[in-house]
Amino acid sequence: MDKTSYALGMSIGHQLQQMNATELNIDDFSKAIRDIFAGKAAMSDMDAQAAVQAFFQQKEEEQAKAAQAEGEKFLKENAKKPGVVTLPSGLQYEVLREGDGKKPKATDQVECHYEGTLINGQVFDSSYRRGETATFPLNQVIKGWTEGLQLMQEGAKYRFYIPYTLGYGANGAGQAIPPYATLIFDVELIKVK
Repeated sequence: MDKTSYALGMSIGHQLQQMNATELNIDDFSKAIRDIFAGKAAMSDMDAQAAVQAFFQQKEEEQAKAAQAEGEKFLKENAKKPGVVTLPSGLQYEVLREGDGKKPKATDQVECHYEGTLINGQVFDSSYRRGETATFPLNQVIKGWTEGLQLMQEGAKYRFYIPYTLGYGANGAGQAIPPYATLIFDVELIKVK
């Protein structure tokens, strides 16, 4: 049973690491396990659940504030780079290649190739990697895309730096895009439909 006990401890340890709970007091943690097995827990299940929820809520708030500050700092520094244009909305862009075709309106459908990354360089979506373009109504995507693509002509390729307010906001999107994430998109406008 020694190996099994150790293996279970490893499993719980890995789960706690994934939950970013690495600063827990291991002595108190192991005492709670001993107390449960002895039938003499020092707090009720309801109080324990409330403490855990409060802990993770605080962690989420700290991570959100850090992500927001990191994004704002990135955009402030990025605005100083040659070729980067900052619009009143906060959207930043740079022209990688100009086009000479039609410009889309917000009500148009557009066909694009694109790659989206977080400011740490992590790719979260890429039509290039899928090997096929994407077509969508321009007024049904994030605000940064709706605004940015209307600047482009068919054949153009721009890089957009999108503050969280024009992206996925305070909630993020699934596992790939965290709350308050500043996004970078390389977008190639293939066709206005």
